[in-house]
Amino acid sequence: MYAILTAGGIPKPGEPLYETTRGTSKALLDLHGKPMAQWVLDALDEAETVHGILIIGLAADCGLVSRKPVQYLENQGGMLSNILAGIRRVKEIDPSAEHVMIASSDVPAVQAHMIDWVVNTALQTDADLNYNVIEQQVMEARFPGSRRSYVHLKDGSFCGGDINVVRTILVAEDSVWKDLIEARKNALKQASIMGWDVLFLLLIRQITIDEVVRRVSKRVGLKGRALVCPYAEIGMDVDKPFQLEIMRADLAPAAGS
Repeated sequence: MYAILTAGGIPKPGEPLYETTRGTSKALLDLHGKPMAQWVLDALDEAETVHGILIIGLAADCGLVSRKPVQYLENQGGMLSNILAGIRRVKEIDPSAEHVMIASSDVPAVQAHMIDWVVNTALQTDADLNYNVIEQQVMEARFPGSRRSYVHLKDGSFCGGDINVVRTILVAEDSVWKDLIEARKNALKQASIMGWDVLFLLLIRQITIDEVVRRVSKRVGLKGRALVCPYAEIGMDVDKPFQLEIMRADLAPAAGS
C-alpha cells in the first residue's frame, strides 16, 4: 500500500508551536538529531505493508531519507487539498491502488508493527474510511500527562488517531471530505453531520462508538469504520510544546541519548 505522509503544517503566530518553529515546517522539528517526520518515515520504511511513500508539503531537498520509493508533492494549501491531491497522485503512480494510508508526520513514536496492524486490520473490512481511535486508558497509561481531547461515549472515552486507511475511490467525494475536515473544529458542523439526535446521545453518553459510526456513515453516504487501536503511539501527535517535550523524553532511549 502507498502511504501519504502529510507534512505541510507550518505553525502561525499565536499558535502553540510558533515560537519553536518560527515559520518553518513542524515536520522538521529536531528530535534527537533528526527531523520529527524522519521518525515516522523510518517506521514506514520498516513496515511490511507499505511499498511506497508520497510526502506532501516538503521539498525533495528537505533532508529526509528512505529505503523505499519516495515522491514529493508541494503543499496544496490545506488539509483537504493535500489529501485529495495525494490520493490522485497515488492513483497516477499505481492505477490499481484501491486503498491508501494517510499518515501524519507528527506522531514520531509510531513503529512499523503498529502501521502494519492498521493496514491489516483495515483491509479486513469493506469500509471506505477506516479511522483509528484510542481508548483513554490506553493513551494515559502510555503517555500520562499528554492531555488529549476525548469523546465520551457509552462504551468508553476515545481520542482520534493520526494514521488511517481510505479507499482511493473517495477522491471523487470532494464534498464529503470537505464536510468531514471542516467538522474537526466546528461544533455546529459536527452537529449537522452527526444529526442532533446523535449529538444528544453523545452528550448523555447513551450511544456506542459503533452506533455513532453507523449513523454518521449513513448521513454522509460512505461506509466508515472505527478501529479501536491498541497503540497509543498512533494518536500521540505533537501540537504543543509540552507534547514535544514528552516525545523528546520518550524517544531518548531509541536515539541513544
